[in-house]
Amino acid sequence: MIAFLPNMFVRVEQLDGPRAPIPKPLESGFTAGRLYRVLALYNPSETSDAYFVLANDRDEMWFICQRHLRFAGLFDTDAHHLDTPPERGRAREAHAAD
Repeated sequence: MIAFLPNMFVRVEQLDGPRAPIPKPLESGFTAGRLYRVLALYNPSETSDAYFVLANDRDEMWFICQRHLRFAGLFDTDAHHLDTPPERGRAREAHAAD
């Protein structure tokens, strides 16, 4: 079982090359440098990869391989996308509440 916090945000760092997982997020409506709320997580039994469910900039739902993503922080906000992280104090407060 894998659990995650509902305030977790990730940023896209797309891998390129012949073994890069598909779909490639920057070619699927995501923007480099923007933060995305993790909506769900899926780990199919046939692979060691986990897939994060994210809404792209067009509000489409995508399963994106964890190898394209980096942890951005825990933010107490209702937003699904962030262009810049909220002030660091709010991120610490959200983390300290756990």
